[in-house]
Amino acid sequence: MSYIFLTSIVAGLATCLGSFIVICMGRPAEKTFSLLFGLAGGIMLAVVVMDLIPSSLAYGSIKQALTGFSFGIMLMVSLDILLDHIYRPLTALPGAGKKRLVKMGYLIAIGIALHDLPEGFAIAAGYSAKNKLGLVIATAIGLHNIPEGMATAVPLRMSGVSGKKILAINLLVSLFTPLGTYMGLLLVNISPGLIASLLSLAAGAMTYIVKNEILPESRKKHPNFSTLGAMAGFLLIFALDFLHV
Repeated sequence: MSYIFLTSIVAGLATCLGSFIVICMGRPAEKTFSLLFGLAGGIMLAVVVMDLIPSSLAYGSIKQALTGFSFGIMLMVSLDILLDHIYRPLTALPGAGKKRLVKMGYLIAIGIALHDLPEGFAIAAGYSAKNKLGLVIATAIGLHNIPEGMATAVPLRMSGVSGKKILAINLLVSLFTPLGTYMGLLLVNISPGLIASLLSLAAGAMTYIVKNEILPESRKKHPNFSTLGAMAGFLLIFALDFLHV
């Protein structure tokens, strides 16, 4: 149990690493953003196709897998609608300047925190199915969280927020991943039959994140490095599965 929380905490703390990089080195090159986002997207997509969905079907029925997958997508759509509803009025305010950048940074942090909850579910479901799957998911989420930490830090740093405050904000955000893991493990302990549903829910949530956030954002910065990162991430998981590592 402690090992599961340790990997979940490390995955969450990757947001702090991303913000620390921005504080120390400034805004990273677009190629770096694209490569990291692409790599995380490729890994997460491969985990969905080669591990989460097959494992969900192994633990439950097709109906259970489809229901969980659909619910995972609906959960992420609902979060995005909620954040968009909050975000748009604030970005339309006159006299943007530093205040607008601060609000943007806080909203990005809130969005990442809310998205980290289902990612924590994914880690819990993965470890409940098999240790290797939990570790792979935690690694993918950690890689994904590095550029997200950068995305939070950039507007806050540009608005003059201190490095200590930026790190504190990202530290709070990072706690949502182990919180999601705890909630997921709690549900599994209450009813082991929920493993299949949580696996498919995680698959749906991760598919939505990859398709609607990670890859589009990655390709916007630098398409070639995005494609390279995605291919490398997918092939990495394929090789690990083939070798049964």
